[in-house]
Amino acid sequence: MNSFGRQLVMSTFGESHGPAIGCILDGLPAGLALDEAFIQSELNRRRPGQSALTTARKEADRVEILSGVFKGRSTGTPIAMVIYNGDQKSRDYENVKSIFRPGHADFTYWQKYGIRDYRGGGRSSARETAARVAAGAIAKLMLAELGITVEAGILEIDGIAAHRYDFRHARQSPINALDPEAEAAQEEAVLRAKEAHDSVGGVVLTRATGVPAGLGEPLYYKLDAVLAEAMMGINAAKAVEIGSGVESARLKGSENNDPITPAGFASNHSGGILGGISDGDEIYVRTWFKPTPSIFQEQETVDIEGNPVRFSLKGRHDPCVAIRGTIVCEAMMALVLADMALLNLGRKMEHLTKIYREQ
Repeated sequence: MNSFGRQLVMSTFGESHGPAIGCILDGLPAGLALDEAFIQSELNRRRPGQSALTTARKEADRVEILSGVFKGRSTGTPIAMVIYNGDQKSRDYENVKSIFRPGHADFTYWQKYGIRDYRGGGRSSARETAARVAAGAIAKLMLAELGITVEAGILEIDGIAAHRYDFRHARQSPINALDPEAEAAQEEAVLRAKEAHDSVGGVVLTRATGVPAGLGEPLYYKLDAVLAEAMMGINAAKAVEIGSGVESARLKGSENNDPITPAGFASNHSGGILGGISDGDEIYVRTWFKPTPSIFQEQETVDIEGNPVRFSLKGRHDPCVAIRGTIVCEAMMALVLADMALLNLGRKMEHLTKIYREQ
């Protein structure tokens, strides 16, 4: 499936080395001011080739809005956006066109379809996430009207963990680091892996503030379940935790329960979600990314005939996919929250009467 969401639906298209990638965002209310400079700035945050810590592929990632906007505002019709590819080096993939790269989707795409675009992974490439960021930027603009903010940063790289969470610092950091004191060691780990023609994994912490209580659609479209789906759908994501996550299983009920006071919750082990519905507290999600499978060491695999092969990869790849994955995590959380906000509109009669009786 290439679509995500129920009321606010994002559908993406395109391949890593095709002419373009893009998306269609359907279900956005009419009248939202669409700040194209902001949308472009979000893509600039994810754009490759900005430092030695990410892939050397150079892409302008200029977004072009084709429909759904008139005089700077959404019209309520589908918004189509396209991002043209410019810096493909498809020849770098000639040596893998008949073999399966370890850790990639090559083998599974071949088994499913019997054909695959081997140039940079085709549809399975993280290049596709630029379209998600464009759609997520529009979701952020909608959420801003509701007083909701989504932000993210690097919690951990190569086992080097942050001990404080400074989301403002993360916006200025070349690796989106949350902890200024851990940043240098995290950067060094990435560069060390790159020099060794290897890669490292990382953990992204995504936070939403200003979320009202009541968002989420039990039982089978719970807010936490959909957030987990959204994050696990990002390339290279292998695990998701909400609130205290795994640590919750190690606590007693008396330790894990968040006491409720007249001023609000005294703690936030739940990560701002109870029973699949937002409780009004901050929402925290951790997304664990595996090391980038594209490494420049000789590896063992098989070809499409099942014959054993040893090969060395060419191309340009991120030594730590979690760094740019940070912006994608923000986009996906924004899309989920915007979708949930729209779904929630008809859950109370007072909402409907307020809309229709005031016309």
